[in-house]
Amino acid sequence: MSEAVSTGLLDRAIRRITEAWRDMASSVSGEPDETLEAQMQACLAGRGGEVSARNRAAKLAQTYLLQDEAGRAAFLRTLAGFDSDPDAVAAAYTKVQAAKDIAERATAKAALRQALEPPRLKLLTQFTSIPDGRKFLVDLRGSLLKVRGTDKLLTALDADLRGLLAAWFDIGFLELQRIDWNSSAALLEKLVSYEAVHAIRSWRDLKNRLDSDRRCYAFFHPRMPGEPLIFVEVALVKGLSGSVQNLLDEKAPLQDPSQADTAIFYSISNCQSGLAGISFGNFLIKRVVEELSAEFRNLKTFATLSPIPGFRRWLDPLLAKDEPKLLSEDESANLTAAFPAETGCAALAGIIGKRHWWRDMGFRKTAEPVLVRLGARFLLVESNAKRAKDPVAHFHLSNGARVERLNMAGDTSDKGAKESATLMVNYLYDPAKIEDWHEDYAGEGKRNASTAVRKLARGWS
Repeated sequence: MSEAVSTGLLDRAIRRITEAWRDMASSVSGEPDETLEAQMQACLAGRGGEVSARNRAAKLAQTYLLQDEAGRAAFLRTLAGFDSDPDAVAAAYTKVQAAKDIAERATAKAALRQALEPPRLKLLTQFTSIPDGRKFLVDLRGSLLKVRGTDKLLTALDADLRGLLAAWFDIGFLELQRIDWNSSAALLEKLVSYEAVHAIRSWRDLKNRLDSDRRCYAFFHPRMPGEPLIFVEVALVKGLSGSVQNLLDEKAPLQDPSQADTAIFYSISNCQSGLAGISFGNFLIKRVVEELSAEFRNLKTFATLSPIPGFRRWLDPLLAKDEPKLLSEDESANLTAAFPAETGCAALAGIIGKRHWWRDMGFRKTAEPVLVRLGARFLLVESNAKRAKDPVAHFHLSNGARVERLNMAGDTSDKGAKESATLMVNYLYDPAKIEDWHEDYAGEGKRNASTAVRKLARGWS
């Protein structure tokens, strides 16, 4: 469902934008075969007033949108070529070095900063004057990230564009809105399209996620109305949830939210690929905790039910090479008894390689304690420098959460089995401790966890 909706939304968005720009672009005079570079030079030249500038920007944006993939890559490389004049930069730097006092040096530095500013920044800024210009630039960066690679000019263009977007999409400009079943059909379609954690399978599935015992919140920018930047889905339940399939069960009875004591954040999805590297998630969670606390005084616990997408990427190679000290002697003996193999590692690899292995009580009884222990070790011990190796763990720990509980058969979808051997984890957000836990992780790399999980991580290794 999501792929079809996404394609339809993209087609309609391009059609709507190009229609909005058609009249503006048609008023711009120029040769029919005018080159991209000539169009960009005309925008920079700024002949005429503001109306003429907007019309030229609209024509240039329309030129980009009507290109195929190769044409858009060529557009980006041409745009990236509008770099600072090296001679002007060198001359300005010489004046900084030759300055005789503080005042003269300050003036020279200001001139140097101006000389360093590439003309492409002016071109990028001009797009904000046209309808949907902010959205156009976000999508432009999304395309840029796909083709950038190691190209130094494209990397420089990305740095410029990311800097602009980071300033324009500062958290102070964003608006938190609740999305429910009464939201516009267009917005609900986007919710389906952008859901990146647990795919929305049908309209009935979507309605279930927006029912009275559920909440969905998103950040929006006033210059991109109707376009969510990031959204979070929340279930209002009793106690920690350990299975996403149970949370998403359309046949489960409706719960009374006034009786819930726990808010479970079970899906957080970034919607705009062009805003990659510009983080809103930490602010979103804190704002939603505030909103829910005000609406439901009975809520005492705020936690996630999160995937561990890096777990099997870490574990499978270790099992394949029969990593020493990965398993204890007792674990290896139990595993080879349940699944005949030469080693415990080979037995565990064989078990989790079988489809729906967790339904076999013999396999599960043997593999579960081992996988839960290894999951705790992965989350709390394994590192990339001071960062948690798992990207979702890094996200939540850096936002001030702690690892609360691991759940076997938390996600029994094919994706859950492939990525994490069905394990999911609850991260706890304690409003009174968020700042302290954030500082622990950001400053010292310390990963806070419940006593039970910490004992697991300190287990045999």
